[in-house]
Order: sequence, then C-alpha cells, then structure tokens
Amino acid sequence: MKVAKATSDGVLLRVKVIPKARKQQVRGVDAGFLKVAVSAPAEKGRANRAAIGLLAGFLGVARTNILILSGETSREKQVKVLGRSLAEIEARLAGKQA
Repeated sequence: MKVAKATSDGVLLRVKVIPKARKQQVRGVDAGFLKVAVSAPAEKGRANRAAIGLLAGFLGVARTNILILSGETSREKQVKVLGRSLAEIEARLAGKQA
C-alpha cells in the first residue's frame, strides 16, 4: 500500500508514530507507513504535536500545514500535508526507504 496519495488540496500520508523514543527522527517507510519516532509520551496530545513538528521540518512546510485527519489517539494516523505536491513528498521520502 502506498504511503502518500494526492488529493485536490494536498497529500495524504499514512504515518505510524512511535512515542517515547530515545531519538526523534523520521525512520523511513515500512509496511505502508512512514514511521516517525518522537521522544514525547503519548499523553494529552504531546506525541501528536511532536510528530507534527518533526514532519513539518522533514517535509519543509509550516506546522499549520500538517493536519491529523484520523488516528488522533492511535499510533497509526492519516495526515494531510498542505502546500506540497505528491512528487515533492515522494522525493523527500525516497531517501527514507526502510
């Protein structure tokens, strides 16, 4: 299954967040998800905020251009990225294949 999918106003990404990691990093694509490790715990939305910040930096967009559409309380999320094309997202993911 593809990690990224184009929409009329952005790109949908399937993201798996790994909270309480030792090192914050975008780990790469595995099993149809972009794996994102954050040091924040999964409580009160802290891991979600950390994941949005990490993704924003990795994809070169503002934090406000990343929206969690589903999976707010799950590790597996569907995220919309505004301001980038599918080709731009895929180019950034190309170097992160697991």
